[in-house]
Amino acid sequence: MGILSLLLLTPAIGILILALVPGQNTNQIRLVANLIAAVAFLLSCWLVVIYDIQDGSLQFTEQFVLNPKLGTAFALGVDGLSLPMVVLATLLTSIALLASFNITNSVKGYHISILMLQFGMVGVFLSQDWSLFYIFWELTLIPLFLLIARWGGVRRNVASINFVLYTMGGSIFMLISLLAISQYMPVHGGTLMSSMTIAAQSMPKNEQIWVLLGFLIGFGVKMPVFPLHGWLPLAHVEAPSPVSILLSGILLKMGAYGLIRVVVMLPEAAQTLQSLLITLALIGMIYGGVLAWRQTDMKAMVAYSSVSHMGVILLDIATLNNTGIIGAVLQMTAHGLVAGAMFLLVGLLYERTHTRNILDYSSLVRVMPRFALFMTITLFAAMGLPGTVGFIAELHAIIGGFQEWGNLMILLGVSILIGTAYAMRTIGMLFTGPVKPQMRDIEDLKLYELVAAGVLVVAIVLFGLWPTPLINLSTATMSQMSDIISQSIQ
Repeated sequence: MGILSLLLLTPAIGILILALVPGQNTNQIRLVANLIAAVAFLLSCWLVVIYDIQDGSLQFTEQFVLNPKLGTAFALGVDGLSLPMVVLATLLTSIALLASFNITNSVKGYHISILMLQFGMVGVFLSQDWSLFYIFWELTLIPLFLLIARWGGVRRNVASINFVLYTMGGSIFMLISLLAISQYMPVHGGTLMSSMTIAAQSMPKNEQIWVLLGFLIGFGVKMPVFPLHGWLPLAHVEAPSPVSILLSGILLKMGAYGLIRVVVMLPEAAQTLQSLLITLALIGMIYGGVLAWRQTDMKAMVAYSSVSHMGVILLDIATLNNTGIIGAVLQMTAHGLVAGAMFLLVGLLYERTHTRNILDYSSLVRVMPRFALFMTITLFAAMGLPGTVGFIAELHAIIGGFQEWGNLMILLGVSILIGTAYAMRTIGMLFTGPVKPQMRDIEDLKLYELVAAGVLVVAIVLFGLWPTPLINLSTATMSQMSDIISQSIQ
């Protein structure tokens, strides 16, 4: 068994172990789930250590045929695009489980669902066969639906159904696009990503455009791309905060990850649709930022800010140049860390005060100084302040976008200013003014909460001050991808 199979199967093994643990042994259930998540994270870190950053091709590949007649295969591999996402997925799963100690209802089912979600997410990033990719993609729907519907808020049923309908609707378009490409495969040619990339090149250009539009809808729902974002704010608001960490930190990145793969597979179609992509990106950035600015519910604010940040990722992809594509990976990583930290901190605050209305707070810095420090750094990163990972990501977006569209990047600057506005508004509302009577006795972050939040905040600052390791991890692969795109569209 290779290291990728071991990493993929770790949460599955954890599910089997939890199935044998009596439901009333909640402490044992939490311990097992956290240990399994920690093992998966350590395995992903080991992958980073042994990964050759000079080699942009797939590494640690594993493959065996599942169905000889259809040509489907259990094919795994990592490169500079998927490896950061794998590490992010395992890290945020550990953080989410650490933040789940307030879950007291159906503890066993909750932790099994979290590990099943991790299994699906890691499978998406490791898959090198489109059939296998699609299976893992759909698999994530089951635990996420259960987590929102069973442990969510008052409107959890509406939120979970909206999420499933939107995502399954998008998946249909993705499946149609995959089937369209398969028509150009040789008999029993299989569904390996490498084989289907070759097959896609033999398609007429007009068909390639329609296929890419199908993928854009399928992956755009998950990102989400404006105007396919309708499910996101409600799902974020109603989901338990640990689930929101995974939803915003990883699930949205699955869409961006898939879109990058298909843009490399269909570069000529991407060039034709470039104007559409940049238009959707700019609208999403400004629209999401304005709505985030107008929110009083802090979860809704973070949700709409995610729409804005995913617009930046779409802009990076739309550049079709090396700087922009590298920026997409950096922005995916940065937003995963920042959004994960924000949802974690907002959730911890809600547990103490039972309100998410920002108007109910003031001068928390006096009663929760540790929380105030972490939240302020996270909000600084959200606005792209120098010294944080958000700045590094947005800098690549500005440079890559300027290389392609020049002065049009003024609109990206407007989006950043709007992000600064709602971030500074949040800091002002939370941490200035007199202490309200109902807020005087709020407990500051506990030890395990400090650990969970501290890991994310340290990563935000560390990669902001020293981004070289993060950039080097992806550079070879993304340069290889940008070369493929540039050669195809010349």
